Amino acid sequence: MSAAIKLISSMATRQLLADLITQFQLTSPHRVTVESVGGVDAARRVRAGEDFDVVVLAANAVEDLIEAGRIVPGSRVDLVKSGVAVAVRSGSPRPDIGSENAVRRAVVEARSLSYSTGPSGVHLMKLFERWGIADEIKDRIVQAPAGIPVGTLVAEGKAELGFQQLSELMSLPGIDVLGPLPPAVQTVTTFSAGLATASMQPEAVHALLGFMASPAAAGLKVKNGMEPA
Repeated sequence: MSAAIKLISSMATRQLLADLITQFQLTSPHRVTVESVGGVDAARRVRAGEDFDVVVLAANAVEDLIEAGRIVPGSRVDLVKSGVAVAVRSGSPRPDIGSENAVRRAVVEARSLSYSTGPSGVHLMKLFERWGIADEIKDRIVQAPAGIPVGTLVAEGKAELGFQQLSELMSLPGIDVLGPLPPAVQTVTTFSAGLATASMQPEAVHALLGFMASPAAAGLKVKNGMEPA
């Protein structure tokens, strides 16, 4: 039996990949193992030369790893597009997030808030700066450690308001998802996959990537709060 395909990803696609791989393995002889960690950590480990076959990260991170010689040029496959949602602890008051002004007001009034170290967190930091409130709220921000879902901090009462990819919030217990950020302040991240240059089984990887990008995978992507790319 051939060695398992080793895949590393950020947390945003963890449940999606679990569902996709379960479906893939129903008709494929190839076994797949997945390690999902914070996106920054995943990129660092791949860049450092750790032995993986497939990398699934935000598209810009995949491009950086192609330039670094860690992902095969031309192997990038865009899988999903994912937006940012907002959550509160189950049973807590549900602030209005229906407009940019409403979101700004909710952030200013929150006693504590949290966002990730990933693309959504970078977007929010820039947004708070643009709104001119970054200094006002900085002492109320509870930074989620890499690999720890923002929703977990919200469920534990450590953060009153949480921002993260919808896919990372929608299945967590103890929180209420208020909905996506309104279009005026939404950011959509494309998550992509690529063949690692360290892989010794490129044919098996291409079979996996082909399935993950196929129309047959679209339903699972929607189920996990994402749109097919």
